[in-house]
Amino acid sequence: MRNLIIIIFSLLVLVSCRKEFLEVEPVGRVLESNYYQTQEQAFEALVSAYDVLQWTDQSGYTMFRPLMDVASDDCHAGGSDASDQPSWVATDAFDCNPDLGPQHGFWTKYYKGIYRANLFLEKIEGIEDVSPQFKTRTIAEAKFLRAKFYFDLIRIFGRVPLITNVLGSDGYYTVNQTDGGEVYPQIEQDLNEAIADLPETVASNELGRATKGAAQALMGRVLLFQNDNSKMGSAADYLEDVVNSNLYSLEPFFGDIFAPGNEHGVESVFEINYSDNSIADWWMFGSGRGEGNVGVQFVGMRDYSGPTYATGWGFAPVSLSLVDFMEGDPRFEHTIIDASALQGATYTPGYQNTGYFVRKYAPLQENTAGDGAIPLNWNNNVREIRYADVLLMAAEALVRSGGDEGRARGYLNQVRSRVGLQDATSSGNQLLEDIYKERRMELACEGHRFFDLVRTDKAVDALADKGFVPNKSEVFPIPQSEIDLSNGALTQNNGY
Repeated sequence: MRNLIIIIFSLLVLVSCRKEFLEVEPVGRVLESNYYQTQEQAFEALVSAYDVLQWTDQSGYTMFRPLMDVASDDCHAGGSDASDQPSWVATDAFDCNPDLGPQHGFWTKYYKGIYRANLFLEKIEGIEDVSPQFKTRTIAEAKFLRAKFYFDLIRIFGRVPLITNVLGSDGYYTVNQTDGGEVYPQIEQDLNEAIADLPETVASNELGRATKGAAQALMGRVLLFQNDNSKMGSAADYLEDVVNSNLYSLEPFFGDIFAPGNEHGVESVFEINYSDNSIADWWMFGSGRGEGNVGVQFVGMRDYSGPTYATGWGFAPVSLSLVDFMEGDPRFEHTIIDASALQGATYTPGYQNTGYFVRKYAPLQENTAGDGAIPLNWNNNVREIRYADVLLMAAEALVRSGGDEGRARGYLNQVRSRVGLQDATSSGNQLLEDIYKERRMELACEGHRFFDLVRTDKAVDALADKGFVPNKSEVFPIPQSEIDLSNGALTQNNGY
């Protein structure tokens, strides 16, 4: 937030149009006063804000979605032993403290993203060499990104500084830490303004840029997370706008959703792009310069030898709770790897080994990078918002708002029918419970479960055995280093 320079990225011209946008490479550092002069430079700066979405290596291995799976009852910490990645072990046991945990990586990542979005929004107004269409669209994209960064921050920390302009050198010492009562209105304002100006679709060489549907779906998620029934009608409206756009549909076969060749498929409302074309080596780790997804390496089986999969590091082993929950469901084999069922394969059991591993983002031999440090260069995109999630959120919002339960059941049953399950016929509270169960089944190991438990007040019951403490464990501690730097402007969260 206090930096006087910004790393500017240039686009690479690549063979695959699916990865073309956001495939970026650092080309140097340029003084801001000498930079924002042309439309091309403005676009490169916008790309640098998008690029923050990819980061998984700020202050260690701080991958948002796998860590949120570890915080839930779907996965454990894993790794080689209990001393491997202590912040992951602390997350799993709800034993984080102001100096231990992934929170510093989250804080650093998202505030760097906010800084870049704020800087773009300020500078774009002074650039004469931009078309009205470019300006309108890119401002909407920057607001979408700022909303996304703040939404993740407020879910993780509960109380954060709300910064909507570029701070001066001493501005960090005067920030006001605030809760969702101030942050959520800003998120909603940004998203509403983005929805008005974002395009419905993007060209094949722009996949990964925000669309109207992505902003509408994110708004629905934002409203749901606030757990206020008075907002559920609005949530349903935004989510049904996505449904009624007829731009998205369910993949006919559930197992195709996470296939490497099926990125930005018909079910994808918003994806975070990764690539192995900007090869990273270990010396780049922590710089945000690589374009690969190290989270894939994390969830793979340790020292694996056998067909199909590549070796990984054994983190986020799937819990027996999730295994039992999904037993018999057609999605099981596409969600969870049962290591005991793999023919001619071996692996080294690690810490908290259950014998079950994440399938959706598993490292595949066919997808191994040909150069650089393989763990840093997996090109698996993150499916940030899927159409199935939109349908289930819309169903929940309709029931909680007292809306049309028949329509809600219809959305739920679209998701169930895709995998050959019988239609649900429930109503009222039972219908709501069926929707929650379907969310866990459909979206398992995609980073949603912890937040679903928190927002529906089910975390205490589901996570008590892991050490969850009410009125504390819903959020992470504020990084002690940030409190120290703020000279008292920031205070610690309850219980930490």
